[in-house]
Amino acid sequence: MRAGRAYRLLVRRGGATPAPLASPDRIDHVEIVEVSSGEAVLFWDCSPREASRLARMLRTDLAGREAEDFLTRWSATPTE
Repeated sequence: MRAGRAYRLLVRRGGATPAPLASPDRIDHVEIVEVSSGEAVLFWDCSPREASRLARMLRTDLAGREAEDFLTRWSATPTE
């Protein structure tokens, strides 16, 4: 099964300002949720710019990888 069907990406911004203009002190939340259970399987707290970059990479992998490969890759990948 494709990762995009098994998981959902949620990005919650810590404010209304777009990432390039946001304060670096703001914390944004990036979450991967399993569709079948509704449980969060991966979660990151990031600065706005890191969250934006991470969300783009996650979207690409969700579209292009199988669910097991996606979870294995991102479970072992540090965000820095």
